[in-house]
Amino acid sequence: MELFREQLLLLVSVPVILGAILLEIIVTHFHGIRAYTRRETLTNFYMAALNGSLDLVLRAVLVLPVMLWAWNHRGMDLDKGWFYWIALFILQDLAYYVLHYVDHHCRLFWAVHVTHHSSEEFNLTTGFRSSVFQPVYRTIYFLPIAWLGFEPLDILFMYAATQIYGSLIHTERIQSMGWLEHVLVTPSHHRVHHASNGRYLDKNMGMCLIVWDKLFGTFQAELPDEPVRYGLTKRIEDRGLLNIVLHEWKDMLRDVRQSALPWRKRLGYIFRGPGWKAEE
Repeated sequence: MELFREQLLLLVSVPVILGAILLEIIVTHFHGIRAYTRRETLTNFYMAALNGSLDLVLRAVLVLPVMLWAWNHRGMDLDKGWFYWIALFILQDLAYYVLHYVDHHCRLFWAVHVTHHSSEEFNLTTGFRSSVFQPVYRTIYFLPIAWLGFEPLDILFMYAATQIYGSLIHTERIQSMGWLEHVLVTPSHHRVHHASNGRYLDKNMGMCLIVWDKLFGTFQAELPDEPVRYGLTKRIEDRGLLNIVLHEWKDMLRDVRQSALPWRKRLGYIFRGPGWKAEE
């Protein structure tokens, strides 16, 4: 049964998400809002297909073997009661926050994650614009959870469940969720995360719980006097599918090659934050 939980989750959630997308298209069209364009929407689905295909391949040859190794060396045996699942949700959400924080503060990983932020639209399909190569290294952040005694298939199932929630918060149609704004990552919080405004950069990193951002100082509320501008601080002029995935890699390698610094210091262009410039 554990092998089919995720497939069942997708079977139930995909029609719900597609139905929500259709509803958003109808509502925005009825109100004369240009929330969707064909090219950007197709690009979002294309990125999701690339990411999903790579994820499936890596699960068999890398992810599950490595996580099973960690679980076989676990520090404790856990009973699968309600506390197990609540603790798994909290730990997995924290692990994602750390992963997301590193993606934004190390250019090597930003080169992967930047794809997700490249859209200048913000609608329910924007969540499909996945960081294509993230499955290559994402497992590293989940290994400590397996070492603690949580089963690998349970970790992957919980990640899939939280990803569904993460997809549904990519919308401008929901302005506020009331008291839940203090607990959960909401569409308002995530609009800030996708903004290119200087005040909003690198904020609201959580997937489900906003408490991590408030605890670690990365929270920023959406401000009524500063409308969100979506996309990157430097617009990608070539909107081709391949360039959207690889443009930051090309820029990063160009900066390394053209620098006059010693090679040891040039590593700053790879391992420091995006936009870092050395004083040459």
